[in-house]
Amino acid sequence: MNSILRKSILGIAGLTVAGGLAAGPLNHDTSTTPVRDAAVTTQAAKLDTAALIPHGVQGTQSHIDLNDEQTANVKAIIAATKKAGMDERAAVVSIATALQESKLENLGHLGDRNDHDSQGLFQQRPSSGWGTVEQITDPEYSTTAFLKGLKQVDGWRDMPLTKAAQTVQVSAYPDHYAQWEQQAADLVAQHWNS
Repeated sequence: MNSILRKSILGIAGLTVAGGLAAGPLNHDTSTTPVRDAAVTTQAAKLDTAALIPHGVQGTQSHIDLNDEQTANVKAIIAATKKAGMDERAAVVSIATALQESKLENLGHLGDRNDHDSQGLFQQRPSSGWGTVEQITDPEYSTTAFLKGLKQVDGWRDMPLTKAAQTVQVSAYPDHYAQWEQQAADLVAQHWNS
């Protein structure tokens, strides 16, 4: 074979191999992140956003970044909501309430900083009949207790979130729940199907 032809063929082959090695990993990403992100997007798209926030948000919205414990509490609230046979809107109301009451932290007794004997995600009070300290600091129990109260509110699905939450919680600051509606809806959209 002609040495010039041979060098040309080897040069082309070398470029092809080198190009394939360089371009291969770029074109064949084996990470699962894009697949997971697509799955989360698909799951979130399956939830009817109109059902999550049927009245639109009221007022200025607040947002906090969640740590692992707070995220676990979101998932516990969603699991308890499903177990109670309630829908995504009930989870939004529950999470918004817990965001306002405890920033999704399962709070024990805070001493002088405590509001009476309020504890747990929903700041429920043993002295008001919500349950024992052990019960109301259990995320599943406290969520179930909140949802039981919510079920007893006639027309809660047709109320703005803050009115539904206030009817159950009887807070000194009834309008404060509204500021968490968007983040609560986002969390439900993100975790309902996970």
